[in-house]
Amino acid sequence: MNTMTLWDLNGWQFAALAFAALLVGFSKTAVSGANTVSLAIFAAMLPARASTGVLLPILIAGDVLAVLTYRRHAHWPTLWRLFPAVAAGVVVGTVFLMWADDEAVRTSIGAILLLMAGVTVWRRRAAERAAKGDGAGNEPDAVTSRAGKLKARSYGVLGGFTTMVANAGGPVMSLYLLSAGFRKLGFLGTSAFFFLIVNTSKVPFSVGLGLINAESLLLDAALVLFVVPGAFLGKWAVSRINQLLFERLVIAATVVGGVQLLLH
Repeated sequence: MNTMTLWDLNGWQFAALAFAALLVGFSKTAVSGANTVSLAIFAAMLPARASTGVLLPILIAGDVLAVLTYRRHAHWPTLWRLFPAVAAGVVVGTVFLMWADDEAVRTSIGAILLLMAGVTVWRRRAAERAAKGDGAGNEPDAVTSRAGKLKARSYGVLGGFTTMVANAGGPVMSLYLLSAGFRKLGFLGTSAFFFLIVNTSKVPFSVGLGLINAESLLLDAALVLFVVPGAFLGKWAVSRINQLLFERLVIAATVVGGVQLLLH
């Protein structure tokens, strides 16, 4: 596999990856979907295909911290409804990675980032019009209807595919949970368990594809230390952050990252 070890990185490359790891921790405990910026950084600093395997353990570390922080606010009926469709999407994404070369993966990541940037804009506008849900994570009516079940399946398949191919399922699931009426605590608790379970289930697939190996894990060991302060920063900021401004910055950075990958 075309990869890069810890010893191949220069100072600024490692600093960029460390910042991306910190941002993963922040996104897991504050603004879900902000780690699309981390995805762009990893794909720019490392071979695109290999970057997905290096990033996965970093994401799992962030998921663990998020679960420890918001575990009491998860809504399990929503999770069980999503998992079958997500599993199908992960299988489709694995098949794609079996034949896709580095250029195809890089292009796919860039396209997914741009798509997710558009999704995020639409998500915010839709959320402003949506009726308020239960802040503790109770299930809104939209999730129990027939249309809600179809929406869960659609988002689940897309989320499984994007998370397997590019670790970019965050914006998809953010859109689904917000459109279903979840507010801050219910949103964070449900998404924390969702991504911990889904990302952990992806590990055997990534190992089988050669995306996770001893060299990638050594790099992860050096980077995971930066996830912890990012998670604490996110926990501190979640009730203070100006989310509208931050989401605009995230969207702008995501678009820049996506365009950079497509033009590389």
